[in-house]
Amino acid sequence: MHRRKFLQGTVAAGISSWTLAHAAHAAPLANDRVTVCVMGVRGRGGSLLNTFASLPDVDVKYVCDLDESVLQARVAQVADKTGRRPEAIKDYRRALDDDSVDALVAGTPDHWHALPTIHACQAGKDMYVEKPDGHNILEGRTMVAAMKKYQRIVQLGTQARSGPLQASVMEYLAAGSIGKVRFAKAWESSRQGSIGNPPDGPVPAGVDYDTWLGPAPKRPFNPRRFHSNWRWFFDYGTGDLGNDGVHRLDVARWALETAVEAQGESIPKFPRAISAHGGKLYFDDAQQWPDTMMVTYDYPGYLLTYEMRVWNSYRLHDEGEGAAVLGDRGYVVIGNSRWRAFDAKGKLIKEHRGSYNDIGHAQNFIDCMRSREKPAADLETVGHPSSLLCHLGNAAWRLGRTISFDPKTYSLGDEEADQFVTRPVYRKPWELPAISQL
Repeated sequence: MHRRKFLQGTVAAGISSWTLAHAAHAAPLANDRVTVCVMGVRGRGGSLLNTFASLPDVDVKYVCDLDESVLQARVAQVADKTGRRPEAIKDYRRALDDDSVDALVAGTPDHWHALPTIHACQAGKDMYVEKPDGHNILEGRTMVAAMKKYQRIVQLGTQARSGPLQASVMEYLAAGSIGKVRFAKAWESSRQGSIGNPPDGPVPAGVDYDTWLGPAPKRPFNPRRFHSNWRWFFDYGTGDLGNDGVHRLDVARWALETAVEAQGESIPKFPRAISAHGGKLYFDDAQQWPDTMMVTYDYPGYLLTYEMRVWNSYRLHDEGEGAAVLGDRGYVVIGNSRWRAFDAKGKLIKEHRGSYNDIGHAQNFIDCMRSREKPAADLETVGHPSSLLCHLGNAAWRLGRTISFDPKTYSLGDEEADQFVTRPVYRKPWELPAISQL
């Protein structure tokens, strides 16, 4: 089928008959090697590109980016690394139209997580997408619906889920080592600088800015709304809560669930109420999201909190960023390179060192593409619930009051709160497809 027909069928809400047939009959893998397209390759995406190009059983056939200078530099890097020069493209859907491509890998800004994931699932491809799972609550839910409907493997980029360090602390908690647990917390205090208030300016040469905006509103180009700093604006990012906070909350939620299960209990998948306080309390710059924030997640019988201070680097429990779970016989503090267990009197009784596992997380995704088993950060069971905590915290902060959450309807309790479930408007033609919830 001609590529143009495929693009017309997947950009809008409708799904082409070709896509449906392709997805229904897509083989798990054509051969022993996995062929991928990596898109959004400047920052975190550049690291992902290097990771996947390093895997011995992966071929990077396409590299996709909307900045020509970044695109050509990354193509050259892959060629130097692997001896095979990938094709440079600016439209990821070209790769989805290629039957030899098995998966799409996205290191794009948050507002470009949902549509590539949904389109990849519709085209019968598997997906590795960076965190959080989308720009807003409805995007994440629709991504899960697409994954389930088209029976695809979708791995979220919360690498701790594949880390030996985190596996070892969960094993410790699963033994009931800290007793009765009712509380966990996550925090972030990595110092960041002001992004300033630069004026709007011309679009840099070689940048497809209109496509970069995608579903977001049309605005003049501003250097602080583009590379790296996009995450601090409502249109494109989810603030530091969705940037680094999702990693801390994911580990804290995982630890709380594991410790609670060791008691013969279970914590609900989603919180029933969420409150958030904070704001722009330090920086006087263009950033829209808070630089200081406290979020509380109320589960029946349990409490999870998140603390964020991006204007200082004061450590909590001797960790600049981390998570902790507290019981009546002790507590555990989990950092990026170690975890420590303390008894009820605060005495250190166990310590284990390790690190995050980018290579292992990518390899887990490739392995699960072959086995069709759920990956370590499966979108439905791991990635979406942890991402949802970020979206809910941001919604509560923007609303300025406690919100409730109904997991059956994905409602936040009332019409005023529900305005933060999704965007007010998706700019055409980048509309979010309507996919039935299975």
